[in-house]
Amino acid sequence: MLVTLFWLLTFCALYSYFIYPVILLCLARCKASPPQPDNHTSSTNTDPANTALLNKAPTLSLIITAYNEVGRIRNKINNTLALKNNSHEQNKSPELEIIIASDCSDDGTDDIVKEYSDQGIKLVRAPERLGKEHAQLCAIKQAQGDVLIFSDVATQIPEDAIEKLSNYFCDPTIGSISSEDRFISQSGDVVGEGAYVRYEMWLRSLESKVGGLVGLSGSFFAARKDLCQTWDIHSPSDFNTALNTATQGMRAITAPDVLGYYQDLSDPSKEYARKTRTIIRGLTSLSRNPQALNPFKHGLFAFQVFSHKLMRWLEPWFLIGLLFVNFMLASQHSFFALTLVLQCLFYGTALCAHYSSNIKNNTAAKLIYFFVQVNMAIFDASCQFLAGKRMSVWQPSAR
Repeated sequence: MLVTLFWLLTFCALYSYFIYPVILLCLARCKASPPQPDNHTSSTNTDPANTALLNKAPTLSLIITAYNEVGRIRNKINNTLALKNNSHEQNKSPELEIIIASDCSDDGTDDIVKEYSDQGIKLVRAPERLGKEHAQLCAIKQAQGDVLIFSDVATQIPEDAIEKLSNYFCDPTIGSISSEDRFISQSGDVVGEGAYVRYEMWLRSLESKVGGLVGLSGSFFAARKDLCQTWDIHSPSDFNTALNTATQGMRAITAPDVLGYYQDLSDPSKEYARKTRTIIRGLTSLSRNPQALNPFKHGLFAFQVFSHKLMRWLEPWFLIGLLFVNFMLASQHSFFALTLVLQCLFYGTALCAHYSSNIKNNTAAKLIYFFVQVNMAIFDASCQFLAGKRMSVWQPSAR
């Protein structure tokens, strides 16, 4: 019985990170290549059908959610105006409507936004502070664009990103688009993300080819306005939008050429708390939308939600169970004694990396440390969620 349980827990622990990607890779090879954005400026694109499609480029509204961003909102608005002016001067993208959705800011953020009203910046202030998604909903109700682009104040958008994003929506099967994140150090340099984030970006690219993304980049994504009419203010908008996209029979895909830049946290010690908040919000969203796991309704999307979300959130429980069962079996066979030693070395490496920066600088140790830290955050968040904690209002991380 214990031996069977050991192998079952081993399979479950490996599933989300190793077995699921292999299944995705096989499924992706059976499907057609993902759509590429049309290029408005291409001299070789002379097909009349393509020309007609490009003439139907959607109108755009950019919604920037803010809460007490007096120190960063001016820089964000200037960055956004540069996007608008660049598109207008080159006549590449439709007119860009810009909306700042304030979640009842009380530090002077709204006053700064009002200074830009003569430049087309529109302020939509939520009547009460109910969280980021509620502020977004208030802006959605007033937005005029066919496609709504969502961004945080902390995210800097390159000048060509809006045009590239718009081009993807020339494909009527695409419902929503996720950017890819790039991190900037406190010194201002673009920093690499290491093996784990490269792995996540690869996984998202596979999901785009199969059943569509199960979550968008919350800091910079876009969706057709029709998909935003069902807007759950108690669920993270990045997951809710992906679910709405799948429900409408459309696809949510990642756009590797559409980038969003944002700074690392100014206090790295707060990263654990940020992870915990994010996971609690994700668990809340799935508990409010259990139909996302119904394969008869959502097909491969439901399979991906189960594999990428639910099994990932169950990972720490599998690991704890595996360690306990392995301990019970260690005296019965040398193989199980060896696996117990390996598990102890694995967690011991993470513990040493936590207290020693020299050890943490080792690539393998850093990856182990990050994996253990993530699963500790998942375990912590799961316990808080089961105890009844929910996240409604938001506090942007200091960057």
